[in-house]
Amino acid sequence: MSQDSQHGKWTISDSDDDNDEALPPSGTRQSNPDQPAASSHSPRRSTSPPVPKLEPASAPVEVKAEPAQPSVSSLAIGSEARQLAAKNLLNPVKYETSPSLAGKRKKEVSDGSGWALSDSDDDDGDVKANSVSNLPKKVSPAPKAKKAKVEDERPPSPHGRTYYIDEPEDFFESSIPCLNDTYRFYLNKVTGLDRKYNNGALHIKDILSPLFGTLKESVQFNYCFDIPWMVNQFPPEFRDLPVLIVHGDKREAKARLLKQAQPFPHVRFCQAKLDIAFGTHHTKMMLLWYEEGFRVVILTSNLIRADWYQKTQGMWMSPLFPLLTKGSSESAGESPTFFKRDLLEYLASYRAQELEEWIQRIKEHDLSETRVYLLGSTPGRYVGADMERWGHLRLRKLLHDHTEPIPGEERWPVIGQFSSIGSMGLDKTKWLAGEFQRTLTTLGKSSLRSDTPVHLLFPSVDDVRTSLEGYPAGGSLPYSLQTAQKQLWLHSYFHRWNANTTGRSHAMPHIKTYMRASPDFTELAWFVVTSSNLSKAAWGALEKSNTQVMVRSYELGVLYLPSAFGMKTFPVLKDPFPVSSSSSGFPVPFDLPPVCYSPKDEPWIWNIPYNQAPDTHGNIWVPS
Repeated sequence: MSQDSQHGKWTISDSDDDNDEALPPSGTRQSNPDQPAASSHSPRRSTSPPVPKLEPASAPVEVKAEPAQPSVSSLAIGSEARQLAAKNLLNPVKYETSPSLAGKRKKEVSDGSGWALSDSDDDDGDVKANSVSNLPKKVSPAPKAKKAKVEDERPPSPHGRTYYIDEPEDFFESSIPCLNDTYRFYLNKVTGLDRKYNNGALHIKDILSPLFGTLKESVQFNYCFDIPWMVNQFPPEFRDLPVLIVHGDKREAKARLLKQAQPFPHVRFCQAKLDIAFGTHHTKMMLLWYEEGFRVVILTSNLIRADWYQKTQGMWMSPLFPLLTKGSSESAGESPTFFKRDLLEYLASYRAQELEEWIQRIKEHDLSETRVYLLGSTPGRYVGADMERWGHLRLRKLLHDHTEPIPGEERWPVIGQFSSIGSMGLDKTKWLAGEFQRTLTTLGKSSLRSDTPVHLLFPSVDDVRTSLEGYPAGGSLPYSLQTAQKQLWLHSYFHRWNANTTGRSHAMPHIKTYMRASPDFTELAWFVVTSSNLSKAAWGALEKSNTQVMVRSYELGVLYLPSAFGMKTFPVLKDPFPVSSSSSGFPVPFDLPPVCYSPKDEPWIWNIPYNQAPDTHGNIWVPS
């Protein structure tokens, strides 16, 4: 059935599945916190004439031919749903002048059916691998669809052998960040943008470049891996150095991951313990050990090509930490933010022998230059003082201890931006406007708990459709119908992903950020970049009359507080491109003020069809 709403018409399953996050249809990505963008189109070719050419998001770029057959690794990344999605990249569905589902949708709306809401009150987690809605694969075309004007040209499809385009020759030119770089916060490079919008941004090849240090060994913490691609990102002189992969895959997914690494004997593995159902190892971090010292990179990108291609990602890169002198005390090399202590505590939470040598190495280095606070989540149920070690209660504790109340703070909005949304209950008080909002509005010892404005940035269907990737960008925005239909109240919070002034509007976000801004959006009280999406699994949820907090997943981010930088607030950098390292303004990665959804906007739902209009590559989105 389907239902009209303030955000358009959604096709709804007749399934009685009560789980919050069902497995998407064959050809879509699994409803996990984040996965690579992939087309979920059924293999069907259009026989109708081409539609009018859309305005391209960027200047045409030469297409690079991929191998005729995709590599094993590209089809064996992560879940079964991801494998199916990768295979279906080879067979996009072209927009037809009579969209195949339009007639069915209109007919179903007329029957007056309501939402197919689940009777379950289960709000657990973001990931539940069950079968999904019975979305149709083939239906008859609408009888009276309006024919479009014919044009001869159309931008090339981003699928299959022509999915990736060549980066410009200077795309991977590396440069060491300036020593006076205030925040050490960077965006990723995006293929297809004007060069100035990549100025100061970093690609993974830049991060691993010898310009940053003479690498000896590294650890890669992440959620999703393409091992052959990852190995190829290292420069030739570092390509055979030891790499430890920290992951959360189990059973078949683990077997596929190990198979990917068989040609690379220098790659070893450490499996994160996930003792609570539906949790994931979602942390994204690099530990880089050099001849010259040690570095930490905390980021939002998976180790797959799609995440470094045409998405907006963010990262914090530490300074190069020097080796301490022999005989230094255990407390030596600590930062004012206690970053060293907290990083060691986070690594110890894995209880993994493979990380012991890295814990020892970190103890031997001087991390005192760090000016950010570590903000982590690890799976478990915590009581007493341990409740403030992880998740959003950790953020609340830091904001309480290291910020000060601000005059008129009730008018300072909270802004959250993310790429995935979990189940938060049938009304806003269950979690979002209750415990989580209390955390986000904490400023020092202020007892003010007013109804602070909350703006949530999440791409609309039109944002995805007109993006550089087109509809496949929605494969990395897994907000499922099964979750959305249970929390329609959430959609009144939604604002558009908008980055026009930065020139990055069309690079869909996979970055996750949270911040508190002044009413005129010229100052920040604090800023977070993290792997944590908007979910209880990532941030934790209170239990047992608020005497216990339960966290499902591993997550990691950093918190920027003005006090650690000798400021009262962070000034907002109005135009962060090209990046100026010496600027005191914080480079917020989207436009301010946020723009609320219009009545015509609807949030991207990744496991329903979108066939009313073609994307920037002339394709439609039809889960099969």
